[in-house]
Amino acid sequence: MSIESVREHLNQSAPDLVIIETEASSATVEEAAAAHNVDPAQIAKTLSFAVKDRILLLVARGDARLDNKKAKAFFGGKVKMLSLNEVETVTGHPVGGVCPFGLASDIPVYCDESLKAFDEVVPAAGARNAAVRISPSHMAEITGAQWVDVCQQPAG
Repeated sequence: MSIESVREHLNQSAPDLVIIETEASSATVEEAAAAHNVDPAQIAKTLSFAVKDRILLLVARGDARLDNKKAKAFFGGKVKMLSLNEVETVTGHPVGGVCPFGLASDIPVYCDESLKAFDEVVPAAGARNAAVRISPSHMAEITGAQWVDVCQQPAG
């Protein structure tokens, strides 16, 4: 059902986008990069966090790491990863297919500035073998995401 909620969301907000389903798993950044023939940094990973009593999603480039100090300052408290069960319950998507599209709950979405290094990124699309190709700005626009700077600068 998760990929269907993504399809529904995209049909309404971005009918030009096509969900790409692969035979290979794209559940991890490395698997997704191989399946879609892109650099791992170009994978837009969606992370699920709790800050105090709030839940939020952060979309960042595949090689980005959260900067705990920046995140705490911006979100107003310590950022804690959700458990696997919590992730699927609040997003409606299985771990490995979590994306900012077609969410089961009204969760605020944030896009890290690190995504702006690319003209096109590849976020998941609600299943462990589904994704879309989209510009970071278009992704932020159709998800109502706010741009933030909460990740460490990638090495290199």
